[in-house]
Amino acid sequence: MIQASIFPGKYVQGAGALSRLGKESAKFGKKAFAICDPYVFESVIPGYQDEIRKEIDIVFEKFNGECSDKEINRVTELVKAEGSSVVIAVGGGKTIDTAKAVAHALSLPVIIAPTIASTDAPCSALSVIYTDEGAVDRYLFLPSNPNVVLVDTSVIAKAPVRFLVSGMGDALSTWLEAKSCQTGYANNFAGEKGSMTAYALAELCYETLLEFGVAAKVSNETGVVTPAFEKVVEANTLLSGLGFESGGIASCHAVHNGLTVLEPTHKYYHGEKVSIGVVTSVFLTDKPADFIDEVYDFCESVGLPTTLAQVGLEGVSDEDLMKVAVRACAEGETIYNELVPITPEAVFSAIKAADAYGRARKSGEV
Repeated sequence: MIQASIFPGKYVQGAGALSRLGKESAKFGKKAFAICDPYVFESVIPGYQDEIRKEIDIVFEKFNGECSDKEINRVTELVKAEGSSVVIAVGGGKTIDTAKAVAHALSLPVIIAPTIASTDAPCSALSVIYTDEGAVDRYLFLPSNPNVVLVDTSVIAKAPVRFLVSGMGDALSTWLEAKSCQTGYANNFAGEKGSMTAYALAELCYETLLEFGVAAKVSNETGVVTPAFEKVVEANTLLSGLGFESGGIASCHAVHNGLTVLEPTHKYYHGEKVSIGVVTSVFLTDKPADFIDEVYDFCESVGLPTTLAQVGLEGVSDEDLMKVAVRACAEGETIYNELVPITPEAVFSAIKAADAYGRARKSGEV
């Protein structure tokens, strides 16, 4: 049996890591093009740009907010016009996925500098492409992972806590989904069976969140970098990235994709919707009661959504929830990596059960 794992070329994490951006970029040529979240462009880059420009000629461009074909094409033309030798993303998940898609289109290296720890996008050879309206359109599978990932925890510690918590929601799915893929011999994003390393990293991701998640959140609320904060940032970014990509994904992310068909969910972050995917998954796959409670306990302790109302779907109709279930079960979706029979009706029931249990816990009924 062939097994395969894929990794970014270099991963650097710690306070002040963003100051190395110029040095790392210069290894790929003389000109760089950086796509930046608007807040990052205005509030973070000014503190680093002089040091970066000592090493390389660089253009900083504001990201327009959606990783869509329109935005990818816009930035691709700008990079071509500048004659840049490396593409850089400084910001969150959609900025990162856009930069990876642009670099792929131009056959250029890419450097990722996440300023929040909200997704595992920084390390992956994958871009999630959305419509201009914010619904998931497709996955763009890339031939290689980012060349360099720079994670400046001093910047991330100053970001709103909601980003870190959302990242924990995304990372929480890693072991659940990888375990299903391992047991069912499902392929990972490398198109092969996962390795022992990948599954071990996925499990370490889960264990790290449960042990250090609350302490990391407190650190973020205080705006400081602590060992617990560093561990959870690494879990959200590196362990989750390696675990999902080399281990595989299943129902948690499929349910996330289903939720995006309902417009009220669009203002909620990726990991918040994945959290609903996680609690749905534990009912869909018939997990033991003590494991279900462990998952809900963790989500509640850090503030992750466990009810539909927490992702904008209070009072949602059964008709709309069936739309979510049907999209989650679309042909080719990762939900079929689960080890139970998959139908829209089964997913619909699991969503309803997960929401009811979350509401019952919040009201003290269980």
